[in-house]
Amino acid sequence: MAETAAALRTVAHNVRAARVRAGLSLEELGRRAQVSKGALVALEKAHGNPNLATLVRLADTLGISVSALMQGQPEGRVRVVTADAVAPLWTGERGSEARLVLTTSGSAPVEVWRWRLEPDEEYPSHPHQAGVVETVSVTSGRMVLVVDGVEHVVEAGQTATFDGDAPHAYRGSGGETCRLIMTVHLPPGPASTA
Repeated sequence: MAETAAALRTVAHNVRAARVRAGLSLEELGRRAQVSKGALVALEKAHGNPNLATLVRLADTLGISVSALMQGQPEGRVRVVTADAVAPLWTGERGSEARLVLTTSGSAPVEVWRWRLEPDEEYPSHPHQAGVVETVSVTSGRMVLVVDGVEHVVEAGQTATFDGDAPHAYRGSGGETCRLIMTVHLPPGPASTA
């Protein structure tokens, strides 16, 4: 519980700081990100429980990475992160989950995610800002990657990449759990200042 409260305080601080840097009112950020003003007020006060879709919309609108909303200041030159030490940002009803493990620094950050997709469980994602490129590398099992309504089967040992500014979804396929590593390559720009 204390970890969750601390994580929520970090998100609250980072959302408010990014909003102020961008010169946006709560109303304007809410309108652009399609998040209610009430939800934003609660979030900036470290109340509530924002889901992954809300965090992605806020990050895209603010021009920063999701992890820039979630992470505190780096502690040194090298970061080693154990995936199980990071709380899932999405969990499905059948046991699927997505964990944002870390984000690199620099002018064009890269988010590194670990996903587990159970058979026939799907996560639909809204389009990201222009310039975002996603790469999925399946380490076990099989998934169906849906980009702009077209399905692509990606099996263990295969990697797929696509422009993330189109509607897309990830779905477990076959009879076993699919495990994959996803990287989200963010475009250079305001994300580097966060």
